Amino acid sequence: MRGAIAVHIAAVAWSCGAFAAASAVAQSTAAVLEPVVVTVTRISQPLREAPAAISVVEQSDIQDGRATIGLDEPLNRVAGVVVQNSDNFAQDVRIQIRGFGTRAAFGIREIKVLVDGLPETMADGQTELDGFDLGAIEHIEVLRGAASSLYGNAAGGVIQLFTEDGPDTPWAHARLTGGSFGLQKYQVKGGGTAGNAHLFVSSSYLHLNGFRDHSGVERANLTGKLRYTVSEHTDVTFLFSGVDMPNADDAGGLTRAEVEIDRSQARRRNLQLNADKQVLQGRLGAVAHHRFDDSELSLSAYGLYRDFDTRQPFTPQGIVTFHRFSPGGGARYAYFAPVAGVGQKLTVGVDVQSQNDERSRFDNVNGDRGMLGVHQHERVISVGPYAREAVALRDDLEVSLGLRYDSVHFAVDVDTPPGGANSGARTFDAWSPGGGLRYSPLSWLSLFFDAGTAFQVPTTTELGRDQGAGFNPDVKPQTATSFEVGARNESERLRAGLAAFFIDITDELIPFQGASGRTIFRNAGRSRRYGLEIDWQAAVLPGVRWSSTASMINATFRDYHTASGTFDGNDEPGIPSWQLYEELVYRHYCGLFTALEGIVVGDYFVNDANTVRSKGYALFNLRGGYERAIGAWNVSTFVGLNNLTNTAYDGRVRLNANPDPGQPPTAGRFFEPAPGFNVYGGVTIRAGA
Repeated sequence: MRGAIAVHIAAVAWSCGAFAAASAVAQSTAAVLEPVVVTVTRISQPLREAPAAISVVEQSDIQDGRATIGLDEPLNRVAGVVVQNSDNFAQDVRIQIRGFGTRAAFGIREIKVLVDGLPETMADGQTELDGFDLGAIEHIEVLRGAASSLYGNAAGGVIQLFTEDGPDTPWAHARLTGGSFGLQKYQVKGGGTAGNAHLFVSSSYLHLNGFRDHSGVERANLTGKLRYTVSEHTDVTFLFSGVDMPNADDAGGLTRAEVEIDRSQARRRNLQLNADKQVLQGRLGAVAHHRFDDSELSLSAYGLYRDFDTRQPFTPQGIVTFHRFSPGGGARYAYFAPVAGVGQKLTVGVDVQSQNDERSRFDNVNGDRGMLGVHQHERVISVGPYAREAVALRDDLEVSLGLRYDSVHFAVDVDTPPGGANSGARTFDAWSPGGGLRYSPLSWLSLFFDAGTAFQVPTTTELGRDQGAGFNPDVKPQTATSFEVGARNESERLRAGLAAFFIDITDELIPFQGASGRTIFRNAGRSRRYGLEIDWQAAVLPGVRWSSTASMINATFRDYHTASGTFDGNDEPGIPSWQLYEELVYRHYCGLFTALEGIVVGDYFVNDANTVRSKGYALFNLRGGYERAIGAWNVSTFVGLNNLTNTAYDGRVRLNANPDPGQPPTAGRFFEPAPGFNVYGGVTIRAGA
């Protein structure tokens, strides 16, 4: 093994030396940062002209030398974003933007997620993350701050992912990854052009035993994009994706005492009741664009089918299944011509989404399906027309205003228990205004101010009762108002941003565990958040890039009374008060690259009473790779070393978790430990361009 490593190092050194003379002139010129264009604001515009805090993660930061198995890998670098990941694929990573998303019992909440312009977020506001593969993602845009005036329900922030496009020159790519805890990931992707059609297809398989007992996963993903150019002004993109996840085990939450005894153990009850999740999902969609001389029209349509089965760690009605069909679509028209000699950009549109679930709950009898307790049909219909106008008062000054109206209708028909008790309907609606101002006194500097709202209805799961069928009539929507001021620099050597924000939240949706063990929700009266975010990327030396972010937030309850206590003035649990990210990347012209990153997260409370904390931590990760052409093939190897200092930390927490009977509240099962030091590596073989 040592001899093979020595030979590999020698080969890399020889190859890099051979390139040294040829690259000397090129390396004498410092690397530059290319201008960035974003579309997350519903129009295509340079990042420097967007009146909001927006971050872009490029393909090299998503895929190069990465394991590509969790969204924490690319999103840890985004200011204002906290990603909690314990490699629990039954619960997914928990993503928060300025505190929005913290309360997710599973998946993503309060944040709108889109893939290639189509919503991954359902009509009720819930997002599941198993429908796409990071190995097929070309770039990610993150809009930090309230965005309901653009996207409606569940838009405390926006994450938009874009899959790779079909290339002009055909290529094929195979990637094999292996690592600690039984990690195996195999991916094959490629594409090409035939006439006016550009095709990209990716297929991957993931197997992971997991750091903890009963935490393995097996998943296969398929992603495809076919873009057809109808004419010079018209194109249609067909999108398809599928996921087959026959198993994702849930190791459950542990008490602090259990974590200190054995971080890798699973909760006994999760083992006894075989807590896990199975998913089979497919989605088809199409997006059409037509460009006129001074305007454009976009139309979209899609349909999703999801077959879901989960065993949860409680006995009464602990097995939940549903079959979902969710069609939707949208239309957007943008007009760019000046009006009365004044530059402007007008955008109007509408989003329509439907969600139809056939849901059943069975008793969990030692992991086997027991008696049927609930069978009901749930329907959600969401309609949201919107308009946004941006006016250029001067070449360096732009003001924008937006308004959206959302109506979200819920209905439930209960078949079991018989008699239809608790059947009914609820409708939530809201107007969401927003606006911004951008001033660019210099070609490389923009100042901005924006204000907006976030409208958040409870999902069908959050409307569920602790026991029994139907919807909980006491749970209301959550609303928020956000103000933000910031600055952005974009030059050849430096891209930097600064944003300060203030958020006032009313009727915040709060999770807690009911008597059955199920996570249920209630509303808090009022909470408040304010904070500061700083980020930059700098081309500091030839081939060297430095990326850095710093995020600070103060999040407190202002008015929160429950039967178990009054929590006015307490910190909102689950939200670290600060987080730092640093990364140095070096790329040599010979094909060698290496990256060292550090992530430091402050401590935070895990319950509303502020009696238990999750400890802060610092992580250091190192990854690198080498690419070389061998005839008509490009072969690259890569390796990653995660958690170099073997830090013991909580990857994810379960807020307001109940203790076992007879134990004090501070002995709740809050904690899901994350892996210590671990390694992965692999090889990529590419043919074609």
